[in-house]
Amino acid sequence: MTRAMIFLVLGILTMSCSPRLTPLSDEVIKDYKLGPAELQKIQFYTSQDIVLSRRAETGDLSIRSGKIKVIDGEKVEQVIIPARTPGVFVTSPKNDRIAVSFEKDNQHFLVFGPNPRKGNQYTLLGKEWKRKGGKITYGASTWWTPVESSFTTLMVDMSKARKVKVKSHRVKGRTL
Repeated sequence: MTRAMIFLVLGILTMSCSPRLTPLSDEVIKDYKLGPAELQKIQFYTSQDIVLSRRAETGDLSIRSGKIKVIDGEKVEQVIIPARTPGVFVTSPKNDRIAVSFEKDNQHFLVFGPNPRKGNQYTLLGKEWKRKGGKITYGASTWWTPVESSFTTLMVDMSKARKVKVKSHRVKGRTL
């Protein structure tokens, strides 16, 4: 009985220390006036696992953070980005797009943008989506990801986002 109580207390303490994650959306960006400078100060997270796969070429076996698997006789390289993996803002390739890196370099990033089907939450974007999955650019290569990854939402810790302050002032203009 005491062992169960200890695990319960530890579980509650762990949950109270974890960040309160909220989906990033157009509304959040507008409400908090988040531009590139502010986005660089925010920690991002994934809402669910993202699995990227590609056929491993024989001359391309310098695996970074991925793993080599044999699937149906082919060597396949996989990169797995687990749910709640922290990431950082890299760039904004378009006005409503955010590139986030989950690795130590800025060359490997994923692009997220508003999805009208999910209340304009920022979800994973790809070159092309079909029924079973989509093509994603990651680093200098094209990867395949299952369709479930298209529902991955970019999450932010709102307690820290609220601490980002935007200093601005409105000018009245000059007259002669």
